[in-house]
Amino acid sequence: MKVAAMARTIGDSVRMLRMARKSERLVAIPMGEIGLPARILSLREGSALAYAQVAAATAPGQVHLRDMKNLYRAHRITQKTRVYGVIGNPIGHSLSPLLHNTGYVAAGKDAVYLPFLVERLDDFIKALPEFGVAGFSVTLPHKEAMFRYLDECEPLAERIGAVNTVTVRRNGSLYGSNTDYLGIQRALEGKMKLRGSRVLLFGAGGAARAAAFALAKAGAELHICARRDSAARTLARAVGGEVVKRATLRKARFDAVLNATPVGMHPHAGIAPLLAEELNCSLVMDLIYRPIQTKLLQKAAARGIRTVSGAEMFLAQGIAQWEQWMSCRAPEKSIRRVVLGALRAEEKHRW
Repeated sequence: MKVAAMARTIGDSVRMLRMARKSERLVAIPMGEIGLPARILSLREGSALAYAQVAAATAPGQVHLRDMKNLYRAHRITQKTRVYGVIGNPIGHSLSPLLHNTGYVAAGKDAVYLPFLVERLDDFIKALPEFGVAGFSVTLPHKEAMFRYLDECEPLAERIGAVNTVTVRRNGSLYGSNTDYLGIQRALEGKMKLRGSRVLLFGAGGAARAAAFALAKAGAELHICARRDSAARTLARAVGGEVVKRATLRKARFDAVLNATPVGMHPHAGIAPLLAEELNCSLVMDLIYRPIQTKLLQKAAARGIRTVSGAEMFLAQGIAQWEQWMSCRAPEKSIRRVVLGALRAEEKHRW
């Protein structure tokens, strides 16, 4: 018997998995993007078959056969396989499953990393034991709301005010941390001396907060410019930085400029948050990684300024998560090659 039902909540997915456990002659197919993780795990739970597309998807949440076999390795998942994932809304664009699963394959780890479309955090938290989740990444819009579900949290993550990594301990308690700030530090290490450097941080939102704490911890002299003066002042006070007015940027000189706003992100890749004449520095970093070479980075390169793509931060923060959960060094070369290759292919196809 085949049962295919639209999963409108994470709880719906859980009920489908429970059905799969009850009979060896049942094919359970949770449908929709919310049901995607359960669709991949259905074989683990006892579903007689799993369905994957071989051409264009005909409905949301369908997984291509190539990804089902090679990325998620659904046919190899057992009750011993450690399950990780990323939660967010939207989530379909995330490259985190590619990053983590590539690492598991290269390192020979019996683990899988799944994308969870989460509209309500409490719905997902209740389902953690059923899915057997051992840890998960947190992206927009849940990085701040996640705090209320944690049993313990890394002090720096509390100061930043955002959690991007949650570890589920053996007793079921949740420990929150933040690897975004590590991503900033590691992306810039070797490219410039942070201690004592003058850095302009453009933006004062969630991404900017992680960047600000990373730079302050590394000993940089922070100057913050943002559309909202109140947000810039609040962040400056938190990290001991200084607020800079946009009108002064043409004459100001910095060692580095970091864009922490979403301006220039696909599908609006043709615009930049700063003018070329406002880039009076030796290095420009854009936290956006889609596209790899944003309009801002193109402007900087045209002026002979060194550039750092947001892809470097994305890789560094994800690798830090991978190592935190696996308790060993990540196969960084393999991960970098696959993720950067996917981004370049995506960009080539898009343009």
